[in-house]
Formats: sequence, structure tokens, C-alpha cells
Amino acid sequence: MTQLDVRPQAGDTVSGVAEGGDIRGKGLGKGSVGLLGSAVIGISTVAPVYCLTSTLGSTAGEVGLQMPAVFLAGFLPMLLVAFAYRELNKAMPDCGTSFTWTVKAFGPRIGWMCGWGLVIATIIVLSNLAGVATSYFWLLAGEITGSPSVAALDDNKFVHIATCLTLIAVATAISYRGMTATKGVQYALVGLQLVVLAVFVAMAFQKASAGSFDTGLDFSWQWMNPFAVESMAAFTAGLSLSIFMYWGWDACLATNEETTGSAKTPGRASLIAMVVLVGSYLATGVAAQMAVGSGDKGLGLANPETSDNVFAALAGPVMGPLLGIALFVAVLASAAASLQTTFIPVARTVLAMSTYEALPPAYAKVHPKFKTPGRATVMAGVATGAFYTVMTLVSENVLTDTIFALGLMICFYYSLTAFACAWYFRKELTRSGRDLLFKGVFPVLGGILLAAVFAKTLFDMWDPAYGSGSTVLGVGSVFVIGVGLLLLGVVIMIVTERRSPAFFRGEVLTKETPSLVVAD
Repeated sequence: MTQLDVRPQAGDTVSGVAEGGDIRGKGLGKGSVGLLGSAVIGISTVAPVYCLTSTLGSTAGEVGLQMPAVFLAGFLPMLLVAFAYRELNKAMPDCGTSFTWTVKAFGPRIGWMCGWGLVIATIIVLSNLAGVATSYFWLLAGEITGSPSVAALDDNKFVHIATCLTLIAVATAISYRGMTATKGVQYALVGLQLVVLAVFVAMAFQKASAGSFDTGLDFSWQWMNPFAVESMAAFTAGLSLSIFMYWGWDACLATNEETTGSAKTPGRASLIAMVVLVGSYLATGVAAQMAVGSGDKGLGLANPETSDNVFAALAGPVMGPLLGIALFVAVLASAAASLQTTFIPVARTVLAMSTYEALPPAYAKVHPKFKTPGRATVMAGVATGAFYTVMTLVSENVLTDTIFALGLMICFYYSLTAFACAWYFRKELTRSGRDLLFKGVFPVLGGILLAAVFAKTLFDMWDPAYGSGSTVLGVGSVFVIGVGLLLLGVVIMIVTERRSPAFFRGEVLTKETPSLVVAD
């Protein structure tokens, strides 16, 4: 692969102040993404097939037959927050999204921490996706060759890390080359995984109607009742998993400066992505539960031996050997597609933070040909590779606990963004019933729900049994990692403030200053 040159070049586009406000143009490729492309990016970033194979079993283990109800419960706060994103994007179509909007609502320090939460969550997800894609690459290679020794190469730490870094480098290169290259890859990968998932659902329903498995169940509307979950602890655990399954739809908004109809298209795309996701999750959850049940024996979804990778266990029995391989391909495609698109929000958030002098100015460079935040994209790739390599070499438990801490970051920046919407538009809430609902009531409800999950997760993390079971001075290591990453952000913010005081004095991106809405 050709080495990427990220040194400043003659003609590099540097951010400039947009006339009429303090929202700055960044030189990204305007009009390169339409409604369909934006929705595909949102779906791809979530990685529905990967999310399903990794969380179907875990969710069934927590809430049993109420798994479909919990999928709906997790969808609710995300939908409410999506309304907040849509309204904020209409007023300020800025690729910094949560960072920019929370600065405008609450000021520079809260905004900086919100941006940090998004960046660190994305780095964790990127490393996890790369690891999953690596494992499925070797698993698929073993299935195709019929050689267990080939599949076992994933257990070789050197081979695993080398493959993982290669995949990260390829994803970085595609993202570096711009939205046109990204769209072409994503249409193919997202289309593949959704088609294979639809085939799996159809065949699972057929197996269920034929009574092919002893653990299969008849459908019941009671599965849709979240109040039937046995305990609040089980419901909260299942809800946390469900929320993770929807994370990433906001990538639609991160491309707003590159989207045709930047004020409206990204918001519409995010809602389309959410509908596709909840439909896919409900259909798959119901079909799988009818086919094999949610018990912990045999092919049951909650079987601890297979719950962390449900499709690996169900591919052959449900779809047969040939189509079963297609399901492995779909999981690999899902992880690979998400790995590539997940670079979009982190690179553009870093670009925006640098543009507004909240990070070093070097990351405000946009490639003159590809119109992408080249240096920020490469930085994200390097950070992801370094993070995964170090965590893998230090301890598998540490890597696992870092992934468990991810939910804390997600709830942190999503809830802040939701509250920012209501506060920013507070003077408009009495203007109409629509404004009251979509700019006030819905965002506040979404923010409260996610803040409650944040608080409950924080409390549960204190228990050493949470995650891998590791402890630090008697405290759960997931708690130490989650809180530690947020405190690390505080430290970096303090250092940044000394080097770039103008942003933190509110002189660059001013709180509540009327913002420029970019004309389409």
C-alpha cells in the first residue's frame, strides 16, 4: 500500500470563518453524499449483523424471552436523541456535531468533554471492530479451506495483531480518499449484509414453522412487553446492550458538510437508518427466538458456549453449509464496513475541534484533492492500531473491560447532546407545539433516559464482577477504565487550555451566538 503523505501541501484547504457567524467552513467536499448514501453510512457504522451476532445471546441471557421488547426499549432513547440531532443540524450543519452543538449550548469546557467522549468511544469501537473483522477473516478462511489449522491462526497473537493492523490501514486509506470511495465500498458491503440477514430471517421462520429444533417456540406478543422482565437489574443490563446495538447512527450527521441539503438530509438519513436497524433487530430476534428459543441449552440463544457469537452456532443448522458460509461473509462484511465508516465521525470531530482551536491546528488541514480531513483520519488510524496492539499485549481482560466501558462514553455524549438541544432552543419552545416536542420534550426525555443508564452503569461498574472480573485496589477494573478515560480527557483539556486559551475563553466558538445556516 502506498504510504499516505499527510504533510501540509501547497493548496491544502485550511478552515476559514464563515461569513455571518462563528461557524467555520472547513473545505470538505460539499455535495458528495445524498440521502441514500448518508443513510447507508449510518447503517454501516452501526454494523447490524456484527451487533446481532455478538449481542443476541447476551441479551437473551439477561432478559430471556423479552429480548424483542428490550430491543424496542433501547430504540426509544436513541430515537428521541435522533430528533435532537436533527433539530441541531438544521440550525448548525457542522461536522463537529456533538462537540460544536454542546459548545454553543453550554460553553467550551462541557463541549470539549463531549467531543472527547465521542472521540474516545469511537477509538474503542474501531479497535474492537478491527479485532472482530480479523477473527472472522481467519474463521472464514478456515471454513473455505476446510482447515482448522488456518482458522487457528487467529489464536497466534502475532498473526492476529498483524492482520488487524492491515485491516485498519486499509480502512484508513479508503476513508482518506474521500466520500466517493467510501460510498462505493459501503453500498456493496451494506447491501450484502442486509440481503444475507434477510435470508437468515426467512429461513429461521421456515425452520420454526417446521419445528426443526426441539428448543423452538411459538410466537407470543408477550415478548414485546418490557415490564415482564424479571428484575430491574436484568432490564438495565439488557437495555445497555440494546443501546450499544444502535450506536453509530450519528455518523450520518458527521457528513453534514459533505451532504446535499446539509440542513435537512442528514437528519432524515439518521431516522431512515434507525427504522432499518430496529426493523432488522426485531425481525432477527423474533425469528431466532422462534427457531431455537432463548434458553441456555443446545442451540438456545443464551447458551454461554455460543452466546458471544450466535451466528457462528446457527449458520449451519439454520441455513445449511453453503449459505452458512454466506452468513460468515456477512459478519465479516459488517465489521469491515463499520470499521471503515467509523473513521468518519472521529476524523471530522477532530477536524472541527482543531478548526475551532480546541486541538492543535495541524489537524485542521483538509486534503486539496480528496477534500477529507487527511491528517485527522490518519491520526485516528494510528491511535486505533496503537490502542488495540497495546491492549492485546497487556491483557485480554483489559481489552474486554475497555469494551465494557464503552457504554459509559456513549451515554455520556449522547445525553449531553440531547440536553444541549433543549437548552439551545429554549427560547423557541413556546413558539409552536412542534418546537416544544421536537426541540424540548423529546430531547430531554432521551437525555434523561441515557443519563439514567449512565448512572446505573457507573454504579454497576464498581462491582469487580462486572466485565472480566478484574479489580484495581478492590474496585472493578471496568469502573477504573471508564472513569479513568473521562478523567484523562479532563487532563488533556487542561493542557490544551494553556496552549489555546482563546477557545476556552469563548472567543472562537461563542456560546449562543446566532449561527450561520449553510445555504443548500
